[in-house]
Amino acid sequence: MSLLFEPLTLRGVTARNRIWVAPMCQYSCTDHDGMPNDWHLVHLGGYATGGFGLVLTEATAVVPEGRISLEDAGIWSDEHVAPWRRIVDFLHAQGAVAGMQLAHAGRKASTYGPGLGGPGSLAEGDGAWPTLSSTDQAFTGLDAPRSMTLDDIAAVPLAFAEAARRADEAGFDVVELHAAHGYLLHQFASPLVNDRTDEYGGSFENRTRLVVEVVDAVRAVWPDDKALFVRFSASDWAPGGWDVAQTARLSALVKQHGVDLIDVSSGGAVPEQQIEIGPGYQVPFAHAVRDEAVVPVAAVGLITDPAHAEAVLADGSADAVLLGRAALRESAWPLRAAHELGLRPRQAPYPRQYRGAPWS
Repeated sequence: MSLLFEPLTLRGVTARNRIWVAPMCQYSCTDHDGMPNDWHLVHLGGYATGGFGLVLTEATAVVPEGRISLEDAGIWSDEHVAPWRRIVDFLHAQGAVAGMQLAHAGRKASTYGPGLGGPGSLAEGDGAWPTLSSTDQAFTGLDAPRSMTLDDIAAVPLAFAEAARRADEAGFDVVELHAAHGYLLHQFASPLVNDRTDEYGGSFENRTRLVVEVVDAVRAVWPDDKALFVRFSASDWAPGGWDVAQTARLSALVKQHGVDLIDVSSGGAVPEQQIEIGPGYQVPFAHAVRDEAVVPVAAVGLITDPAHAEAVLADGSADAVLLGRAALRESAWPLRAAHELGLRPRQAPYPRQYRGAPWS
């Protein structure tokens, strides 16, 4: 049996395999209200019928001002629960675990979605809103944010907790806190972005305080039998920035606060990053975090070949792999992987309706 196709259990949640869908923004909420629609049902549902073990939503905003763009999905109101429940029910019916990534974009909010105008920050006439961050310094090419007051910061864990409560009501099995890619929680953690002099800036403990507060707030409302993930950028890819050693240290800390798995990505904090891209380029970060923090991890980043994905698990680099662009190109990637790795058709996660057409 392939390691990729072994189930993985975290708390009371069991994914049928270790091939998971990474969160990927779709910029498809056409009414600008954060409500998922038929696009999201078909997009996410296709991964469930395609055999993925866990399907994660795009970065889903916990407050309206936390959206990257007007077209982002959200879960900031109780009205969002029912349309998400429709999608979750379909994912479950196909045997997939349903996960939601909870996010706040901070200073990278209020921008044009790809192909929808811009580039850069929204113009006032196009629905722009003020942005908030750990700093008042702009991300290059975007409007400057307002540095958050202590009252602003105190509202963040509450917003994530309320979003998690709604995700539970919608039936999600997993929530993932987005603390990567230069969004709000990463903005606080990174010394390249956080220039505060209060209890949320300076030392490692201060810069990571908000992440821990969000974890605690979410874990307090998230059921004990459901899994909690955090996505970290393991490197800012820039001198003096957040790095894998700090990531491992924070991963070990949030594990003690009830986090079950770390989703290890990288980059996004500053535009001057110098990323060395290649197949599996982020896998060594995942391996280091897994070893140093002694916590389950998922690896992501140009993992496109089934044999490579199998090797990532076999050499102890990760407990699961997350596919992004490969999944966009091929929503049934796990079915092809099962064939290439020598599984019998009955061992592959074919939906009942497709069992007459496996690879021979």
